[in-house]
Amino acid sequence: MNWEELIHQYRYYLITEKGLSQNSIEAYLHDVNLLEKLFSDKEPQSISTKDINYLLAQLYDLGIGATSQARILSGLRSFFNFLQIEEYVEASPVDLIDAPKLMRKLPAVLSVEEIDAMIFSLDLSIPEQVRNKAIVEVLYSCGLRVSELAGLQISNIYKEEGIIRVVGKGNKERLIPIGHSALKSIEMYQDYIRPQWHKLFQYDDILFLNRRGKPISRVMIFLIIKELAEKAGIQKKISPHTFRHSFATHLIEGGADLRAVQMMLGHASITTTEIYTHLNQEYLRNSMSLYHPRFK
Repeated sequence: MNWEELIHQYRYYLITEKGLSQNSIEAYLHDVNLLEKLFSDKEPQSISTKDINYLLAQLYDLGIGATSQARILSGLRSFFNFLQIEEYVEASPVDLIDAPKLMRKLPAVLSVEEIDAMIFSLDLSIPEQVRNKAIVEVLYSCGLRVSELAGLQISNIYKEEGIIRVVGKGNKERLIPIGHSALKSIEMYQDYIRPQWHKLFQYDDILFLNRRGKPISRVMIFLIIKELAEKAGIQKKISPHTFRHSFATHLIEGGADLRAVQMMLGHASITTTEIYTHLNQEYLRNSMSLYHPRFK
């Protein structure tokens, strides 16, 4: 069977069996088309592991990065799995090939001094900035995702117990300790600023509002953080998520248990949390290079 017929069947398989979106289908077919163009003179069933390796070498020579190579390899693996299911081939030529090793990009992290500088740059005589102080304090104190912060409910703040209840990804709830400084900032905002803006009954329980009395948007939170970073003279490219990274990194630097950090971040797998141990190692190495005479 030729390339055109098999690709047509594969498309049908992705639609009916896999139920993929149009964009995903086009991405999978793009990967197969790369292979077809390179080996148009061969039957699909005769493609070997050597051929796949040759394709990867060509991609490398073209400057295609490891991430894109890994994605293309994944698409080809899906295609040859389909050929196996349909009994067009006995074994997949992709099975013996390891995906290119991906460099794990470590996220930007703010120091305690940089976070303090952002907070000190706030002018608390301006109502919005009283709210913004509470936003920064809660982001850093609890390591929330920006969507979790925007949806934080007043009824889920337990001041006496010093915890908040957060609804995270997959509608999963978790309890997170909250610091005294963050609670104090929330109280100031709730007592003096929020009542001026609270106009719409349906948002009675949403903590952070804009001046029109509606829930603050994720985009607005991003702009607030960006402006504060500029005022504080911070050159790093940061976002609300940077506070989540800083929260986790500072906990692990201070000796916190990885499982505890995983629970507070709401990670489904501890593997996701382990990136912060790499950050911690980077921090230790930088400290050694600065202060240990044999590292200089």
